[in-house]
Amino acid sequence: MALDPSPRSGPYEARQASGQRMEVQRGGGPANLADILERVLDKGIVIAGDIQINLLDIELLTIKLRLLVASVERAQEMGINWWESDPSLSSHAKELEEENEDLKARLERLEERIGLPPAEPGEEVVVETRTREVVEEDEEPSKDELLREAQILDIPGRSTMSKEELARALEEVEEPEGDR
Repeated sequence: MALDPSPRSGPYEARQASGQRMEVQRGGGPANLADILERVLDKGIVIAGDIQINLLDIELLTIKLRLLVASVERAQEMGINWWESDPSLSSHAKELEEENEDLKARLERLEERIGLPPAEPGEEVVVETRTREVVEEDEEPSKDELLREAQILDIPGRSTMSKEELARALEEVEEPEGDR
C-alpha cells in the first residue's frame, strides 16, 4: 500500500486550483496581536514572580519581580504616576538639575558660615537642634496637657472627663492627704 504525497482538498490546502491564495475569515476566532495588545493596555495585566537562590536550605538571594503592563490612562486611574515627578523623564530635567546644584552650593556656604565640617560624599548628616520652651505661669493648661498629666498620675476615668474635671482631679491628687 503506497502513500500519495500530493495534498488532497481539505482544511490544510491553502491554494485553489488557479494558484491564488485563498483568504480565510473566521468569525469569533482568535484575535490578532493588535486586538490583544489593545485589550491588555485597556484592562492592564500584572505579572508577578519570585526567584529564590538557596544553598543547603540557606536563603542566599530573593528577587521579587512585579510587572504591570497598562496604558498611561489606566495606570493613572490606578494611582500610578511616578513618571510625572521623575526628573530624568521630565522636560525640565536640566532646570531641576541646575536648581539642585545651586541648593547644594548654598547649603555648603551655610554650613561653612556656621562652622560645620563638610560632609563626605554619601555621608548622612544629622543636625540636632535645641529649642527652649518658655511656659508662662499665668496661662491655663490645655485639655491635652491636663490629660497627659492625668495619664502620668494614672487618674481613673480621665478619658471621659472635661477640662474642668481633669483640673479638679489633678488638684485633688496634688494636695497632701492632711489638707483634705
